[in-house]
Amino acid sequence: MPLSRANGVDIWYEVSGKGPPMVLVHANPFDHDLFLYQRARFSTWFKVIAVDIRSYGRSARVETPFTIDDMTADVMGVIHDEKAEGAVIVGVSVGSRIVMKMAIDYGPEIAAVIAVGSGSEPRGANFDRRIKGYEGPDLPGYHAEHLRSLVSPDFPGTQLGAYLLNIFSERNPTLSGKAIAQGFRALAVSDVTNECRTLDKAVMVINGEFDNALPRGRAMAEILPRGRHVMIPGTGHACCLEDPAAFDAAVIEFLRAEKLMPAL
Repeated sequence: MPLSRANGVDIWYEVSGKGPPMVLVHANPFDHDLFLYQRARFSTWFKVIAVDIRSYGRSARVETPFTIDDMTADVMGVIHDEKAEGAVIVGVSVGSRIVMKMAIDYGPEIAAVIAVGSGSEPRGANFDRRIKGYEGPDLPGYHAEHLRSLVSPDFPGTQLGAYLLNIFSERNPTLSGKAIAQGFRALAVSDVTNECRTLDKAVMVINGEFDNALPRGRAMAEILPRGRHVMIPGTGHACCLEDPAAFDAAVIEFLRAEKLMPAL
């Protein structure tokens, strides 16, 4: 995995495939492996760049306050290091806020946006509870609880679901609860509603059927001038992990409609 220090913080990422760039930005409390299916699928057509956001994977654990603007600059640093301007950008949850900020602040360098588990404002999310949980005494237990809450109710009890969620639970010894809490503090004060109303960029908003952000995702798609909304049945917040076939099909349909899907 290469390392970017363009924004002054160590940000690790993985590159697979060749072609036009596609940048993947994961959710709390996962890492770039949230996109394990998409990295395999889309590297057929794209140069896929999967980023570990600060505080996850092999990226730096930042326990001092930071903002969504800082996290956006981290990912843009990767894009600049990789000369990946013109990328299709995909983000989940906090990753969706990062990619929306990328489109707003760095529009000419972005081809299109796929915002998953998204909304334009922080309303409705229980950030105080997340912050207290990650700064509490039982990081492994709280991390496991949080992971289960981000998928459909039945998924953790399946053999596949248990296996996939355990991939991220195994990262527990490397995590910093203080650093994760700072990410929630950053997200809790980030609001892009006004900017979304005038954003001249193709954006697809995706939510799972059981995603608590579904109402906010629909509302954001409605105010975006070039927005559209897709709901993936039977899935939660992390729908790209739960039903990759349906998720990938929606992405391909969107990219074809925007003439951004390469031919083999």
